[in-house]
Amino acid sequence: MALKSTIYKVNLSIADIDHSYYADHALTLARHPSETDERMMIRLLAMSLNAFELQNTCNGDGVLAFGAGLSDPDDPDFSLRDYTGRTRLWVEVGQPEDKPLNKACQKADAVMVYCFNHAAEIWWKGIENKLTRMDKLQVWRVPTQASQALGQLAQRSMQLQATVQEGALTLSDSKDSVHLEVQRWK
Repeated sequence: MALKSTIYKVNLSIADIDHSYYADHALTLARHPSETDERMMIRLLAMSLNAFELQNTCNGDGVLAFGAGLSDPDDPDFSLRDYTGRTRLWVEVGQPEDKPLNKACQKADAVMVYCFNHAAEIWWKGIENKLTRMDKLQVWRVPTQASQALGQLAQRSMQLQATVQEGALTLSDSKDSVHLEVQRWK
């Protein structure tokens, strides 16, 4: 019998001071049985850092959504689509291969990868040359200690505050807080 996804409910308040974006989001995340809390929280980090694009790119007329993730490799981990169905932003989490990223670049206006954990540097050294031609692609490195700390914030029901200021993100709940800066590799 196949294991089912675990459902997480998140109330996320975003205060993106850098981009003057302030909004509350009631979210439902399905965590695939093979997905870790750390990876799921990186998806939330990606949303927190890019939610402002809903206003900047789509003038508020779009949808921020989590994809099927590990259940469907052809679906983004997080995306922004306008109401015409055009994919404005495609986000992948982890260390994807170059071919799926190339396909994503053909389907979306912009593609971002948020890599994390101790193997990110090894992945980057092996794939960097294959990604140089992808003009729509950005690659961001989340520090390992910060990504692990984010994983510790995961609970089935979460009330989180995300503050983006001067390029840094602080994600906090009622007890703990994680402050981090992602580093752009591409």
